[in-house]
Amino acid sequence: MDVAELAAFPIITTVPVAWGEMDAFGHVNNIVYFRYFESARFAYLEAIGFRGDTPDGIGPILASTQCRFRLPLTYPDTVHIGARTIETGDDRFTMEYRIISDAHGDTAAEGGGVIVAYDYRNVRKAALPEEVRARIRDVEGRVDRGGDR
Repeated sequence: MDVAELAAFPIITTVPVAWGEMDAFGHVNNIVYFRYFESARFAYLEAIGFRGDTPDGIGPILASTQCRFRLPLTYPDTVHIGARTIETGDDRFTMEYRIISDAHGDTAAEGGGVIVAYDYRNVRKAALPEEVRARIRDVEGRVDRGGDR
């Protein structure tokens, strides 16, 4: 793994590539990359304590996601997925992901997602709780610049 590629990511998840993740073309199917992103996203949500199991019923919901595929992954391999927040808003934060392949020693994919604070009791978006913002700042090791940046 090229450690420098993930130096800016506070959360790194390591996952072995499974034989069953490959498709008929002999490489890891594109949907699996999104599962890798999901694994890193949930590790990040755990780190900031924002899983939706709070007394007020406010939790995360994925509003959008995207991926830029750079290298085909194959079995056997191990991937390292970095996750970080690159922007915060009134009711959301934007995450960035990067997948590094041990076999290639390089970036296999990059992507992102928008996570919205969601009120599961009242079925609508909600303000991003201040305590979540504070935990994001702690995890990212940077000062809040207020709102979108």
